[in-house]
Amino acid sequence: MAAKIPTFSPFSLNTKTKSSKSKLHVNKLTIIASKSTHPSIAGRKLRAAVIGGGPAGSSTAEALAAGGVETFLFERNPPSAAKPCGGAIPLCMLDEFSIPLHLVDRHVTRMRIFSPSNIAVDFGKTLKSNEFIAMLRREVLDSFLRSRAASAGATVISALVTAVDLPPSPTAPYTIHYTVQNTYRRRLAVDVVIGADGANSRVAKSIGAGDYTCAIAFQERIRLPDEKMAHYENLAEMYVGNDVSPDFYGWVFPKCDHVAVGTGTVRSKQGIKLLQRGIRDRVRDKINGGKLIKVEAHPIPEHPRPVRVRGRVALVGDAAGYVTKCSGEGIYFAAKSGRVCGNAVVKASEGGLKMIDEHDLRREYLKIWDGEYTSMFRFLDLLQRVFYGSNAAKEALVELCGDEYVQRMTFESYLYKKLAKGRVLDDAKMVMNTIGSLVKCNILGRKMEGLII
Repeated sequence: MAAKIPTFSPFSLNTKTKSSKSKLHVNKLTIIASKSTHPSIAGRKLRAAVIGGGPAGSSTAEALAAGGVETFLFERNPPSAAKPCGGAIPLCMLDEFSIPLHLVDRHVTRMRIFSPSNIAVDFGKTLKSNEFIAMLRREVLDSFLRSRAASAGATVISALVTAVDLPPSPTAPYTIHYTVQNTYRRRLAVDVVIGADGANSRVAKSIGAGDYTCAIAFQERIRLPDEKMAHYENLAEMYVGNDVSPDFYGWVFPKCDHVAVGTGTVRSKQGIKLLQRGIRDRVRDKINGGKLIKVEAHPIPEHPRPVRVRGRVALVGDAAGYVTKCSGEGIYFAAKSGRVCGNAVVKASEGGLKMIDEHDLRREYLKIWDGEYTSMFRFLDLLQRVFYGSNAAKEALVELCGDEYVQRMTFESYLYKKLAKGRVLDDAKMVMNTIGSLVKCNILGRKMEGLII
């Protein structure tokens, strides 16, 4: 949607957002009258700026606009700009966010994981006939979600946000400074700011949200000959071992006409290209003859920021630090956090009629988000600490992945984003097998290290 870019005048402008007539899905929020003591906003609606047009920002903007809030969505990249991302999303996201199947490049029904010693385990035996991991390209998904936000009523502005001025008083506006086409400087006054601008968030810096540890992900897109691409028709591969990453994993994920080959690390960021060479060496026979079409890298937050809400500013997605340990997954949690935050603003403002404050954002956004997902994030953090610390532990991880009960619990949790409920006896057996694998593989690991020395 072409945006009519407003000029600065604190709340005197009357820029109307336009809704598309196309019937795209909009998540409906029932607004329950709150006990808010905030005054009503005279002559206009609550105005929000969402900085960043990825899954987090677009989902926020859609929820805000659909709920009656005047919404401006800022995105600096053109719609076709490629996004560096593995591109895997869980099955539940397709339904929950009404993602059309034609956006999905591959339906992955087989996952193969390779140990440091190259022992391979097929990880997907328990998937049902209607279950799969969706693989897509971020540039395709992001463009779709931004268009849907525009159809809900958000004004999409193609511009780079350069600064956010904080208000001099609790009820004064925030000022968004931005440039259009790297030339024209503009500013906009808003009541609420949502930072969805990634791991290096400018919005987070503006409110002093604190730093967090970041991993770096490095990925190459490689177009394979047809006969080799057929190998990855419905197969994704994961590789663990210190040669590909000391604290994460390497991957080969299939896309529409190419594969994404990459790795990530926290501890060895300076050596990321050496680790990328390691994953390429592991898959050499499978990608020989392929054509390198793109090289990309991006930061991945390792934990939530110390501050995610301050004043009338909230952070979502990577800007907030919502990426899981162990798997490095962030797309679903970006979109989900955006929707939760957008709905929180709509509810607290009673459909954009009243002003909100920090207490409202903490109550309606952070309290709900943390209550739903803190346990999952902590559990995955624990798994990463246990299984990614050494080659011996990674051998144990791959061995455990061969157990069908482990596979069922893992895929149920991943596909539906809820910690799967197991059976007591099977859970006890799984714990004992885990301990046994760790003990055995640590013993084997020490023997192998002795032989190497």
